[in-house]
Amino acid sequence: MQPVNEDKLNQFLGTMITDMGAAMTAALVLVGDRLGLYKALAAEPMTPGELAKRTGTAERYVREWLSAQAAAGYVRYDPEAKRFSLDPEQALVFADEDSPAFLGGFGDIVQAVFRDEPKITAAFKSGKGVGWHEHDPCLFCGTERFFRTGYKHHLVQEWLPALDGVEQKLMRGAKVADVGCGHGISTLFMAQAYPRSTFHGFDYHPASIEAARQRAQAAGVADHTQFEVASAKAYPGGGYDLVCCFDCLHDMGDPVGAATHVRETLAPDGTFMIVEPFARDRLEDNLNPIGRVYYAASTMICTPASLDQEVGMALGAQAGEARLSEVLLQAGFTRIRKAAETPFNLILEARR
Repeated sequence: MQPVNEDKLNQFLGTMITDMGAAMTAALVLVGDRLGLYKALAAEPMTPGELAKRTGTAERYVREWLSAQAAAGYVRYDPEAKRFSLDPEQALVFADEDSPAFLGGFGDIVQAVFRDEPKITAAFKSGKGVGWHEHDPCLFCGTERFFRTGYKHHLVQEWLPALDGVEQKLMRGAKVADVGCGHGISTLFMAQAYPRSTFHGFDYHPASIEAARQRAQAAGVADHTQFEVASAKAYPGGGYDLVCCFDCLHDMGDPVGAATHVRETLAPDGTFMIVEPFARDRLEDNLNPIGRVYYAASTMICTPASLDQEVGMALGAQAGEARLSEVLLQAGFTRIRKAAETPFNLILEARR
């Protein structure tokens, strides 16, 4: 064995203790989100008893939860007043679902991957896939809430205007397909912004399509929005002015086949917009906090989903611009460019 550097060992143990606390705290974030503890605490500083009364919960549990949250730096504690509070930045992350920084939904995703761990462990041994439909239902609502933040604050405001001529078509009235739409949150944001256009959401998962239909009714856009169960390689229709894939192309078993079908269903001057998790092209450039989240999600969710399908290319959630462009070139697209990016998303535009 090589000699052990005690300083490096202690530093690494500190990292592990931090991560252990983060893992345990993720469950507490889920508790706070589901019980409305964060939203209530955002109103004003409170004692544990006051917060418990406000939320209809037990004071002793709330006191311990608040102590853990304060130790994590997720809430503030005033030792003189004996009260806890959320500062404005913390409130944006935990209490305001419409804020550009809301991350409260990640607890559902964390819960789902822990519940699904036995399936993934077995897949490591067999090499087989685990389909999206085989995951714990918490994953579906958690994914919707996690990605909703980015879509709400960037899709209509930045990403669509960054595409060549697409926003003008949408305002006049365009035909749009949202492939792999899940619960339809991306579809609905577009439908609300462009009432003259028609929107068609497709997903192979029946439960997600049913949820999307309900959301369309609630949002008041069902008159120009339809959702249908269909795969990415066989969704119906043609002449689409815009086809979108939001954070799902890398999950597909045959992304080249899916992109080929997209090209075939586009209008001659149509546009394919691909939104993917942000990644650089080299592994060493993704070894950072965002890459850590996405590689973990890719291991537990994205790669197993692709391996469960035909071809099973398993691009992974950190494919990067070069690899994604290669997929699009293989599908027959000749004009590909990066239209926009955020710390969490990469947006590509492809044309025939």
